[in-house]
Amino acid sequence: MDKNTLVGFALIGVVIVGFGIWNRPSQEEMERARHYQDSIQAVAQKQEEIRKAQEEAAAKTIQIDSTSALFSATQGTEQFTTLENDLVQLTLTNKGGRVCKAMLKEYNDQKHEPLVLFDGTDASLNFGFAGKNENILTEQMFFETTQVTDSTVTMRLNAGNGGHLDFTYKLLPESYVVDFTVQATGMQNFFSPSSRSMSINWKQRARQMEKGYTFEQRYTSLTYKPNGDSFDYLSETKDEKETIPEVLDWVAFKNQYFSCVFMAEKSFENATLESRMEQKGSGYMKNYQADMETAFDPTGATPSRFQFYFGPNHFKTLLATNDLSFKDKDQELEDLVYLGWPIIRLINRWFTINLFDWLSSWGLSMGLVILLMTIIVKVLVLPTTYKSFMSSAKMRALKPYVDKINAKYPNKEDALKKQQETMALYSQYGVSPMGGCLPMLIQTPVFMALFFFVPNAIELRQQSFLWADDLSSYDDLISWSTNIPLLGNHLSLFCLLFSVATVLNQIIMMKQQDMGNNPQMAAMKWMMYIMPVMFFFIFNEYASGLSYYYFISSLIGILTMWIMRRMTDEKKLLAQLEANKKAPSQKKTSGLMAKLEALQKEQERLQKERQDRLNKK
Repeated sequence: MDKNTLVGFALIGVVIVGFGIWNRPSQEEMERARHYQDSIQAVAQKQEEIRKAQEEAAAKTIQIDSTSALFSATQGTEQFTTLENDLVQLTLTNKGGRVCKAMLKEYNDQKHEPLVLFDGTDASLNFGFAGKNENILTEQMFFETTQVTDSTVTMRLNAGNGGHLDFTYKLLPESYVVDFTVQATGMQNFFSPSSRSMSINWKQRARQMEKGYTFEQRYTSLTYKPNGDSFDYLSETKDEKETIPEVLDWVAFKNQYFSCVFMAEKSFENATLESRMEQKGSGYMKNYQADMETAFDPTGATPSRFQFYFGPNHFKTLLATNDLSFKDKDQELEDLVYLGWPIIRLINRWFTINLFDWLSSWGLSMGLVILLMTIIVKVLVLPTTYKSFMSSAKMRALKPYVDKINAKYPNKEDALKKQQETMALYSQYGVSPMGGCLPMLIQTPVFMALFFFVPNAIELRQQSFLWADDLSSYDDLISWSTNIPLLGNHLSLFCLLFSVATVLNQIIMMKQQDMGNNPQMAAMKWMMYIMPVMFFFIFNEYASGLSYYYFISSLIGILTMWIMRRMTDEKKLLAQLEANKKAPSQKKTSGLMAKLEALQKEQERLQKERQDRLNKK
């Protein structure tokens, strides 16, 4: 493998290492964030106490004022209604007329009990309606439950004038989607004729669903989609509050593998979104809040239509959910599964996911599925691997000639001549120095695709393989109680194997490439050894399935290189190169050679001018 190939590998490594380091906050930042979070929580707790006190005072005021049209709605007892299908069970409360609990039947939490997205005080949903004489805040109002079936219910807020406000929920069959409509009946006199909107305050504390807090945090974010644009999100690693100028199709309170999505037919406007970090060990990841407005018809002629999605971040499930949503919108809910940068996302969407689903359909364990995927990917990129190997082999075969050129120009001032003559040598024998680097760069998007796919593949969640009890999180076969900087409180064995295999791979490549006494190549050698050590500290908290994939990939790479080396006779290769050698008059000057020749001529001109000046003196 030539110098350019090693440079290519180094650049790839720098990208991977830089990405990991960029995503991983330092110990100082985490400590500062914890102290900051403590202060924020203290302030938030104080504000929450003030808010509750204000609400209680407001509620008492309404209760005292028996002339209010909503007096009866402030009195009542909380009751619960359950809607369910084969996938999800929702519990609704008549206090506020909202969903107060969402349980997914096909997924378990870390205690192996049915997974609950939120319950009790984890979430709240408050609608505000501006009236002529008084306002409606639904959070503290008691609704009357009517028209109840296994999948539908209407929550009715009765007004004293005979009118009412209906919240109607319909859980779609074999789906995680809930249709939700808001419609007023007989309340024209309550609302101002100019009233055409309602306010929404939606809150939720996102629970910690996975074993690794730090890794899950990287994929837990408040995500939203502007109308006619791609999705965006608030920071995963710090508190952030943002007022969105665009209208929004939906807002999602997202965990790594599950989301609660709120969609509006007429879009959300004037949205202010906020995401605050929760402390490690609290059982929660983020504290989300969305304040926004949307269209409302006080006459009741046109209901306000919404949808909720309470379900997994599974690419094809979300893709199918788009078809159940409002017909005039492409919700692009599948974007909740982050598959990488544009070109890598295309590879994941059309190749990786389909290959993964096809192998999974065989009923194999996820560990075997990853193994087969790795082998298939390696076979597909084998032509470029072979081309890269042969380019390096040809350059090794020509090394005796290159050594002669190096001996011919030992001085630094002759470096340009040496490079020019070396390039001329390669040109005569039809060898391209970039021939080993370019094929490896072509492979990079394929290998990077798995880097983004594995942490977002919910199919790997809680799937065991060998000693790893969950391929979507780190394997902590070796762990301890104290926290070690950069390492944490565990040692991921798959990560360790991956790092060791990478070191072995580098040793094999270095043996194939004679470094000689070139200090630049010696520095490159040390860098290639240091990279796997850096990988270990970066990937120790990553999904064990990802480390397992890279471990298998490295082993297959070592085996492939050994077989190719055994099948290649460098003496025969040199003889073939000699037979194909072009005469200097037949060779075509490349663009690089032309530039080197121009530089050489310029250097000779400058040297001649310098020598002439010295002679005149």
